[in-house]
Amino acid sequence: MGQAGFDQFAKRFSGTVLTPESPEYEDARTLFNAMIATRPAVIAQCATPDDVSAAIAFARSSDLEIAVRAGGHSVAGMSSVEGGAVIDVRPMKDISVDPDQRTARVGAGVTWGEFDRAAQEHGLATTGGRVSTTGVAGFTLGGGSGWIERAHGLACDSLLSVDLVLANGDHVTAGPKEHRELFWALHGGGGNFGVATSFEFRMSPVGPEVLAGLMLWPAAAGPDVAQAYRNVANDAPENLGSGLVGLTGPPEEFVPAHLQGQPACGLAILFNGPIAEGEALLAPLRALAPEVDLVGPMPYADFQCMLDDPPGMRNYWSADYLAELSDDAIAVFLKAGSAMRSPLAQNLMVPWGGALARVSDVDTPMSQRDAAWVFHPFAVWESAADDDANIAWARDSIADMRQFATGGTYLNFIGDEGADRVRAAYGDKNYARLASIKAEYDPENLFHRNQNIRPAGN
Repeated sequence: MGQAGFDQFAKRFSGTVLTPESPEYEDARTLFNAMIATRPAVIAQCATPDDVSAAIAFARSSDLEIAVRAGGHSVAGMSSVEGGAVIDVRPMKDISVDPDQRTARVGAGVTWGEFDRAAQEHGLATTGGRVSTTGVAGFTLGGGSGWIERAHGLACDSLLSVDLVLANGDHVTAGPKEHRELFWALHGGGGNFGVATSFEFRMSPVGPEVLAGLMLWPAAAGPDVAQAYRNVANDAPENLGSGLVGLTGPPEEFVPAHLQGQPACGLAILFNGPIAEGEALLAPLRALAPEVDLVGPMPYADFQCMLDDPPGMRNYWSADYLAELSDDAIAVFLKAGSAMRSPLAQNLMVPWGGALARVSDVDTPMSQRDAAWVFHPFAVWESAADDDANIAWARDSIADMRQFATGGTYLNFIGDEGADRVRAAYGDKNYARLASIKAEYDPENLFHRNQNIRPAGN
């Protein structure tokens, strides 16, 4: 990185350029996953699409590897790069909601917590992250699985357009009528094709008040709870979003003392509809006498923050699709929950279907949109000394469940598990189509710090 070239770049850059000597550098380089401690040579905090173009040009001329950062929630640390250039779009915070047209335009630096709050002023939402600090950009480009997905599809299913800066610095808008193949690829193909700078979404009426919250039982009740929950979820209307959770009873006032620090079985519930209708749906679950029942009317945006992870933790995730949740699969799920090595870890089983399944493999790159369930063990812990044990737990959990798995996966839920898993997420036909689009828009694979799709012919 030549000093003269750097100085010239910094002068015409309207955002903020950080180097390891900058006072703000340490905070700016910190990622969600504390296991990742990369030190980029430069962090270009972009205020405009022109800044993104300038940062790409500078990185290329300086032979610096590029990573793109929005929320920084990539569990594999793909939003940073050792000794390279981070194109940081977090300053792009514009949010504009049109309640009459039910559309919204958001900058690539917006988080779901920010987007949800702005949209809920008009009683609107689109499927957002289950953790409010997740960035809209990476979440949506990777598909976008959230609590209201059975009614409204994945976040990418509500896309109307995406503004993008390409590897050559050009600015394009991908939508149904222009750059159509690129637009298709952006429905789950990740950050492979350029740097997204803004998104336009179709919005849906949600809340502002919903029936939502958490229920908790001791682990011994797990078989009865899981089977009753499966029966409710299999027949539930699409406006019920939910998840079965294996966890450790947290040290909170609302948790009975005998459950704190002990293996537990929980349910996360969000019903967007008449409160009485939702209460009736939950009756079979309440008949099992949860020891914690926090489900009640609450603002949708508040529930979206309810499961936020504490910062500074170490993370390792994985995921698989299931065609059904059999009794045997439930037994494996509960076994994984009882074997967790950290009180911060969680084991999640989420039902798909509904609007998700009405979008075919042809409509978006993601294969197996008809998967019935997603199994998602995610290890979270504090100390580096516990890395091996927690990673082994997540891997063992996936290996045990694989006998029931379909072979597909949702890439936003996993780390770097290799090229075969990326291909499995799309299927051979869609992967080949994505590789052709990649060859057109990023033939040199400049944007490879992601769940990478190599350009066709490379």
